[in-house]
Amino acid sequence: MLPSLFVSHGSPMLPLVEAPARDFLRGLAATMERPKAILVASAHWETERPAVNAVTTNATIHDFYGFPRALYELSYPAPGDPALAEQVSDLLCAAGLASEVDHSRGLDHGAWVPLLMAYPDHDIPVLQVSVQSHLGPAHHLQLGQALAPLRAEGVLIIGSGSWTHDLRRFRGAAMDAPETPDVTAFADWMDTALAEGRRCDLLTYRNKAPYAADQHPTEEHLLPLFVAMGAGGPTPTRVHKSASYGFLRMDAYAFA
Repeated sequence: MLPSLFVSHGSPMLPLVEAPARDFLRGLAATMERPKAILVASAHWETERPAVNAVTTNATIHDFYGFPRALYELSYPAPGDPALAEQVSDLLCAAGLASEVDHSRGLDHGAWVPLLMAYPDHDIPVLQVSVQSHLGPAHHLQLGQALAPLRAEGVLIIGSGSWTHDLRRFRGAAMDAPETPDVTAFADWMDTALAEGRRCDLLTYRNKAPYAADQHPTEEHLLPLFVAMGAGGPTPTRVHKSASYGFLRMDAYAFA
């Protein structure tokens, strides 16, 4: 059975720069069986209640500005799967999570940036499910648990966010700038809590993890972790660890 994954998608520029996280994502597909479809919970689609997109072909959403022209020329026209989208909506509703189906939305960069590197042929159906940043970690754990049966059907569930995400710190530092101690402290606390199965601590990370509010001024980039955690098996494994620009941790986890 496929694991569920949490990946840090980083800057939209990741496909165009040399970085350890790019190398990791390029090798990701070789580490598991080919999925029948991919369902991404992206930090960049926030809605009042859960939504899933149902399109025939996904448009590429360039939801950023001020980047080089080459980035806007990238596209990821993966097929969608409207029938699977209805199944996703049904699973959410059965779990008490009223949901909506969006028949026009494509893929934002939280989905297409990592998939462009992991599955560059864009020949696997891709769907997105939204996050509800106002509802917190426990809601997203429940959302992931509702989607867990899809893993047995060959659907790869990915939570796409960022292990740390305080973009106020970006001042044009080099990609390999030294990591700051507070970033390390938060990332190490989270990793230990996962390894030790301290689910309650993780759900209340904002009150317990060191520098939590500094690393995540808003929660949307960590909430996909809880979707992956809920959808996956009980054994988390850190499958990648690196930092970009000294403050953006790019860690990734598999829940088998």
